[in-house]
Amino acid sequence: MSIACVAIAASLTLADSLESVRKAPELSFSLPGKGQQLLSQYRGKVVALEFIFTTCPHCQAASKYMTKLQNELGSKGLQVIDVAINANADLLVENFAKEFQVSFPVGWTNSEQMQNFMGFSSQRYVVPQLVLIDRKGTIHWQTPATTDDGNWEKIMNQDAIRQHIEELLGSGSSSAVHSTKLSAPKRSSLTITRP
Repeated sequence: MSIACVAIAASLTLADSLESVRKAPELSFSLPGKGQQLLSQYRGKVVALEFIFTTCPHCQAASKYMTKLQNELGSKGLQVIDVAINANADLLVENFAKEFQVSFPVGWTNSEQMQNFMGFSSQRYVVPQLVLIDRKGTIHWQTPATTDDGNWEKIMNQDAIRQHIEELLGSGSSSAVHSTKLSAPKRSSLTITRP
């Protein structure tokens, strides 16, 4: 499938799944050498918050792309944050940031905090999970826990993500941007099921 077709498919998915915006709940996470941080500390910036597993190849690729966006758009007010939720993440995030040359904060929290923040009713989800938050602390876009159709490229389409971020960066008002929740495909290799 050509890049144009993927972009069109992603746009159609966006248009078909508009939902209302919601205030981002508070999220506590830890950063190496800085201790506990709160998501609200980043208010005033457009935040691209990724929940990752440091050992997940898809998360690693997503973090590389988000580093590119941070480097290009950070001066305009973008703040990317990765929060690892895998076991022993506190021991792995520093090496993850170095190995993948991540140019933004990489912290950790537990998966229950992520599930509560994302509003997931199930303990089943795929990673990475991405949330885009405007300067006023309102979530405008997030990936869903799982889905049974489509493919991951439609959800984590780099052009669509960039477009959403640029819209939020250019928006003077949180109500000027449409809220979107995308459908993500089921990725059994990344699906986490907890008892």
